[in-house]
Amino acid sequence: MNENAPEAAENEVELPAIEFQSPGRFSIHNPAPPQPEAPDWEPAPFSLGIHDRLERFSTPEGARAHALALMQQARRRLCLYSPDLEPWLYHNSAIQQACTRLLISDPKCQLRILVRDLSRAVKEGHRLLSLSRRLSSNFQIRRINPDHPSEDLAYLIADDRGLLVRPEPEQLAGYALYNDPGRTRLQQTRFDQAWDLSITDPDLRSFLI
Repeated sequence: MNENAPEAAENEVELPAIEFQSPGRFSIHNPAPPQPEAPDWEPAPFSLGIHDRLERFSTPEGARAHALALMQQARRRLCLYSPDLEPWLYHNSAIQQACTRLLISDPKCQLRILVRDLSRAVKEGHRLLSLSRRLSSNFQIRRINPDHPSEDLAYLIADDRGLLVRPEPEQLAGYALYNDPGRTRLQQTRFDQAWDLSITDPDLRSFLI
């Protein structure tokens, strides 16, 4: 017995027991564990300005590998001609990083994009649109003029030698060239002509404000 414990008060009243009734079971909804990120894209193992062979592809993975390789190795300019910024091909962190490195490496480096319809990219979000807001001085996006004839294909030009073409934009198949200045120069001329006739897209203007 503890001699130092206080003596119980004579008039202390014992409290009645509290009756508790459980209202039932509750479901605890913990947040789902984060999904693992998609594996990083790997660039195709070909060198811009050196590899002479035409490389064909017919899968999304093939198109992505060649696009990433060309964009990572470009040192002066990139030109993209696209129906809708093709999210499956260009809405990716590796693509965004390649474009960022090019644009901040030298103020003279350029990225120009001609697109037929930007509404989906503006509505759903796109990494290249976000990048254009931050690096607008040497990154321009314009809309293909619907009042003039235009090419019905999708392509990417890297410097003066690299070219990725999908002859039918609704299809995955296409080819990549890493060292063909003749065909690249011809496609660059067509791009520049379309650029001179291009217009500012109102969807993009509202997005950039």
